Amino acid sequence: MSGLLHSFFGPRVPVEELNAHRARYAMPTILLSIARILLIASIFLPYWHMELEAPQYPKGLFLTAYVNTLTGDVKEIDGLNHYIGMRPLHEAAHYEKTIAVWAVLAMFLLVEGAMFVHSRWAVLLAIPTIVFPVGFLVDLKYWMTEFGQNLDPSAPLSASVKPFTPTILGEGGIGQFRTYSDMGLGLYMAFAAAGVTLIAFYFHRRAYKPLFDARRSRVA
Repeated sequence: MSGLLHSFFGPRVPVEELNAHRARYAMPTILLSIARILLIASIFLPYWHMELEAPQYPKGLFLTAYVNTLTGDVKEIDGLNHYIGMRPLHEAAHYEKTIAVWAVLAMFLLVEGAMFVHSRWAVLLAIPTIVFPVGFLVDLKYWMTEFGQNLDPSAPLSASVKPFTPTILGEGGIGQFRTYSDMGLGLYMAFAAAGVTLIAFYFHRRAYKPLFDARRSRVA
């Protein structure tokens, strides 16, 4: 069992080595700490914004998505979407919104756990954090496509609007409606957390791989 534990947790740093190269071994921990702070803070900030311009609303309508909820002019946008046969926005990503906060908290704990693992298994613990922001955009794209490509044929304006895929980033639109979408600060922070995590593992490898190789050489 001790061999399996060592294989997972990796080599421990001798005291004299740690005293001689404190910055080398502190850097992965510092960077992973920054990543998890960015990740947990992103929960409280918007992940996505959309502005919709329509003739009925000259000042525009605004929608903001957090990891677990939608805010803004949801009712008004649903009213417009009803005419073209699009389902209400609250029906999208119900499961994802239910687990989102808990999932981010789990990623926070996994990154914290990676700080104590000095082997390649640390990367496995942090993979969810690395792929999470891209996954958010992929999921958003999926639901936009699902809603836009499956319009209700009995809607009042169904004959004048063909199925379409709304744009999730940048400018888009259909008919007289124009949309402008961009990432929110929360999603930028999630991407930053992913980037900092990747950088942390460069320093992680530089710090702990020599110790692992040295131990393997002694055992051999």
